[in-house]
Amino acid sequence: MAQKMRMKKGDQVIVRTGKDKGKSGEVLRTIPKENRALVQGVNMIKRHTRPTQASAGGIVEKEASIHISNLAQIDPKDSKPTRTGVKVLKDGRRVRFAKRSGEVIDK
Repeated sequence: MAQKMRMKKGDQVIVRTGKDKGKSGEVLRTIPKENRALVQGVNMIKRHTRPTQASAGGIVEKEASIHISNLAQIDPKDSKPTRTGVKVLKDGRRVRFAKRSGEVIDK
């Protein structure tokens, strides 16, 4: 069963476990059905590609997906890992906030 995705494209996250522990980056894409996300500069893999008209080919390094349980959002106030919650503002908008500092995460 799929977990609820608490991350969106464009969020700043940090890796909590695994070979890239401590690295941070921006979420490029989320894959909700698999509970995974693509994070810029994290979980890099090498792919051997055939030359085409568009590209020269060779060994290309790109990001692979990482499970969302290994990621934590970065608190905008102090750049440390935080959990997130949802609250309703006085004007009726629902926004995500960092539980560590109370700062609003949504843009």
